[in-house]
Amino acid sequence: MTALSVAAAIGGTLVGVIGFAMSYSTLAKVALAWGFSEDLAPWFPVGVDASIIAFLALDLYLIRKDTPWPLLRMAAHAMTGATVWFNASSQGHIAADPVKAASHGVMPVLFVIGVEAARRLIIQKARLEAGTAVDRIPLHRWILAPLDTPRFYRRMRLYAVASYEEMVRRQQDLIAYEQWLKRKHGGDLSKASDDERLPMTMAPYGYTVSEALALPEQQEREAQKRAEEAERRRLDAETRRELAQKKAEADRLEADGELEAVRARVEGQTAQARAHARAQASAAERAAELEEQALETALAAEARARQAEAQRKEAQEREAKAEADLRAAELERQAAEKRKEAAEADRVAAAEAQAIETQAVAEARKAAAEADRAAAEMERAAAETRRAAAETERRKAEEERRQAIALADAKRAQKDAAEAEQAAAETRLAAAEIERRAVEAEDVARLKPRERSVRRVARMILVAADGVAERLPLADIQHELAVSSPATASEYRQEAAELLAGGYRP
Repeated sequence: MTALSVAAAIGGTLVGVIGFAMSYSTLAKVALAWGFSEDLAPWFPVGVDASIIAFLALDLYLIRKDTPWPLLRMAAHAMTGATVWFNASSQGHIAADPVKAASHGVMPVLFVIGVEAARRLIIQKARLEAGTAVDRIPLHRWILAPLDTPRFYRRMRLYAVASYEEMVRRQQDLIAYEQWLKRKHGGDLSKASDDERLPMTMAPYGYTVSEALALPEQQEREAQKRAEEAERRRLDAETRRELAQKKAEADRLEADGELEAVRARVEGQTAQARAHARAQASAAERAAELEEQALETALAAEARARQAEAQRKEAQEREAKAEADLRAAELERQAAEKRKEAAEADRVAAAEAQAIETQAVAEARKAAAEADRAAAEMERAAAETRRAAAETERRKAEEERRQAIALADAKRAQKDAAEAEQAAAETRLAAAEIERRAVEAEDVARLKPRERSVRRVARMILVAADGVAERLPLADIQHELAVSSPATASEYRQEAAELLAGGYRP
C-alpha cells in the first residue's frame, strides 16, 4: 500500500506537471492569437490552470474539515472543461483533426481524474474515521435482483444503514418472520393482528423485526410515562397553586396590617392637621373680628377726623371772622381816632368859635372816645385768642387723624397676616390630605421604603418649593425622613426631581 501510494503520488504529480506545462504553452500561444498583448498572454494559462488547482485544493480542504461545498467542485470541472476546449481548439477546427485535438486536451482531463481519485480517498477516510462510511451494494445484486435492489438501496440511504451485511441480515429476518407468521395462521396473513403485522408495516421505515415488535410495549411505556409525567406536573401545579394562595393570603393579611397601621397614622396626622387648621381658622376669625373692630374704630376715627376738619374749618372761619372783626375794630379805632380828632377839632372849634360846651361835656366825650378805643383793643385781643384756639384745635384734629390712619394701617396689616396664616393652614390641610392619599396609593402599590421616601420628598418639593427641587433645603429632608447624612438627603432630592420630571403627581 505504501508503494502504491508513492507510485500514485509520483505519477499524479508527473501527469499534472506535464499536463499543465503543455497546457501553459498551448494557451499562451492561443492568447496571442486571440489578441492578448505579449505582456498579458503568458498570464492567461496561469489564471485558467491555477483556478483549477485552487478550486480542487479548496474542495479537498473543506472535505477534510467536514464542510464540503459542491460549488467549488463544479467550478473546477467547468474550468477543466474550458481548458480542455481551449487546448483542443488551439490547432484549428476539432472536427478537422480530432486525434490532434484530443492529444492537446487529454492532459488536463487526466489531472482532474487523479484529483477526483484523491478526493474519493479523502472522503472515504473521513467517513471511516467518523464511523459514517456506507457500504456499496455489489453490482451482482443489481443484476440478479433488479426490482428489489432499488428498495433495498432506498432503505439503506434513507435510514442510515451503513453496512450492507446489516441490511441483508434485516431483510433475512423480515422474510423469516413473515414465513413464521404465515405458518402460524395457516398461510393467511389477514388473520394476524395489527401488532403481529408491524414488522412488515414498519420495514420500509428502517425498523428491524425486533424493533417493530417492541413498538407497542415501548409506546405503552411511553404513554404511561407521559401520563405519570402529566400527573406529576398536575400535582406540582396544584402544590404551587396552594403555596401561591397561602402566600397571597399571607401577603394580603400583612398588607392589611400595614394598611391599617398607615391608615391609623395618616388619620392621626389628618386629625392633627384638621385641629391645627381649625385653630388657625379660629384665630383667623378672631383676627377678622378684631380687624372689623379696628375698621369700625378707624371709621369712628375718620368720623372724628372729619369732625375735627369741620371744626378746623369752623375755627378758620371764626379766625377769619375774628380777623375781619379785628380789622373792623381797627377801622373802628381809626374812626374813633378820627372822631377823636374831629371831636378835638370840634372842641377847639367850639371853644374858639362858640365856647358853648362846658369843660365837663368835653371830658365826657373824651372819656367816651377812650372807652371806644379800649373796647376795640379788647375785641382785637379776643379775636387773637380765638384764632390761637382754632389753630390748637386744628393741630389736635390733625394728630388724631394721623393716629387713626396709623391704627387703620396696623389693623390692615393684622388682617393680611391673618389671611396669610389662614391660607397657610389651608395649604397644610391640603398637603396632609395629599399625603394621606399618596400613602394609601403607595400601600396599594406595595412600594419599597426607599421608593416611599423618594415620593415623599417629591411631594415636599411640590408643596414647599413650588415644584423646584433646589429650593427645598436638605435640612428639611433630613428632619422629615430622619436621615443624618446630607448626601443621602441630596440623593433623595435628586431622585425625587427625576420622578417629578417623569410626570409623577400625587
